[in-house]
Amino acid sequence: MLKLLDQKLSLIENSLVLFVGISIFIVMILTSIQIISRVVGYPWPAFLELSELAISIFAFLGVAYAQRMDAHIRMELLVANLKGRIKWLVEFISTLVSFIVISILIYYSSLFAIDAYVIGDSTMDYLFPTWPAKFLVPIGFSVWLIRLFLELVGYFRMLFFVNPNPLYIPIIKSAEELANEEIKSIRD
Repeated sequence: MLKLLDQKLSLIENSLVLFVGISIFIVMILTSIQIISRVVGYPWPAFLELSELAISIFAFLGVAYAQRMDAHIRMELLVANLKGRIKWLVEFISTLVSFIVISILIYYSSLFAIDAYVIGDSTMDYLFPTWPAKFLVPIGFSVWLIRLFLELVGYFRMLFFVNPNPLYIPIIKSAEELANEEIKSIRD
């Protein structure tokens, strides 16, 4: 059951990060065109407000993917030197704290987005509705929360079972292991 959830969640995360990448590319191209049009003397009205609303796509829809790939900034100095069950205990505790914090953020960001929808919140100059961008926060965080749940299960499993195959958790590789993998891929 959890393996199927992990597969489906990975598919969702991959789709979201693809959407994020395409969105960044589109905004980058439009920004370049907008700069050229401004130099020529025909700036696009409302471009800045739309770009600001698009930031929520970049910032929140890729966080679960980053968690799966272990790409979030973290303090490796301590955790990288831990071994065995103490390492898995520290990872479990830090993931549990993250799970609790993200749960709280989902709740309050949902209230914030609902409030923006109810009151008809909009941008200052061109009155674009802000609620679609604000709803992306709890959506991205909800996907992240599911990923954190799977990691909690994985760390719990590593903590209480002797030498299991790691499931649902990122495996942190040393610089030496990464270099050896890269050398092997070049030779093949």
